[in-house]
Amino acid sequence: MKSKKLPDLKITASDIFVKYSDGKRRRKLKVMAENVEIVKGTSLWKDAWKRLLKNKLAVFGLIVMVIMVIAVSIGPAIIRWTTGFTADYIPSDVGNGELVSSFPPSWEHPMGTDEAGRDLLARVLQGGRISLMVGVISTIVSLIVGVSYGAIAGYLGGKIDNLMMRIVDIIYAIPYILVVIVLLSVFGGPNTPGWIAWLSEKFGGAGNQGLNQIFLLFFALGLVSWLTMARVVRGQILSLKNQEFVMAARATGVSTFGIIFKHLVPNALGPVIVYATLTVPSVMLTEAFLSFLGIGVQAPYASWGSLAADGIKNIAVYPWQLIFPGVTMALTLFSLNFLGDGLRDALDPQTRKF
Repeated sequence: MKSKKLPDLKITASDIFVKYSDGKRRRKLKVMAENVEIVKGTSLWKDAWKRLLKNKLAVFGLIVMVIMVIAVSIGPAIIRWTTGFTADYIPSDVGNGELVSSFPPSWEHPMGTDEAGRDLLARVLQGGRISLMVGVISTIVSLIVGVSYGAIAGYLGGKIDNLMMRIVDIIYAIPYILVVIVLLSVFGGPNTPGWIAWLSEKFGGAGNQGLNQIFLLFFALGLVSWLTMARVVRGQILSLKNQEFVMAARATGVSTFGIIFKHLVPNALGPVIVYATLTVPSVMLTEAFLSFLGIGVQAPYASWGSLAADGIKNIAVYPWQLIFPGVTMALTLFSLNFLGDGLRDALDPQTRKF
């Protein structure tokens, strides 16, 4: 008994043709195009973006950060153009030359003024530039060091991996805030390294000690924030280095450097982005603490931490000097943490719903 072949099935957006191979019968079944569901492909990043937008707290954090970045970028220029006030403008009484005392919030000064009569809104926005720059640049430094260190340790493995991670454990045992204080104390002032003085001269002129301290903060905070990043990247590399694409790269003669930084590191970007987002508020909080102690950002520059340190001296008389910098910094830190948690949930494959 001859067995019949299954019909050939040809599907388009408008028709479905069913053909029988024996040639005796042929039937055509019409299907409306609108009844055909077309499934579009997606990628990891598109799926993560859709999942991020469903997280209300993460969207709130993203919106606040966009507004904050725009405000600190163009806000001081707008204030100077509309009112003539700058972050370091100290008004004085023309008649007797005495400095104007601190004023409460008003239409002219929405956040009031400090004890020297300077507009607090302009100083908060100017301090936001410094605080955000410290957070972002220090995080970039920690990314460069931590990703490179962790990727090399994870890929090479064996004794090299064991030695490199024991060094990380030893550094972990030292309180990182103590390391930062020692670095700032040893390399600050007249002992500033030449390359930091060169950067300060390029951006702010020779002999600018305040800018020297800011650049020193960038690298001091970055050099103590890379330890956890190195562990995160090492774990990702250990799970990826025996995959097929790595074996194919070895077989085609790709160098060790190429395999690590062209094949492995790009495939570990998800956790790296998440941790980097969470590192920025941590570094900003550390900078605020150091500035509060008086060893962070120095005059004539100001950050949210130094503004809070100045405000707490007069909290009983001029509470707005502490409230506005503190609330602005807290809102920024909350937003960054919300955004980081949202990115972690969006990029975590274990929480993805199919």
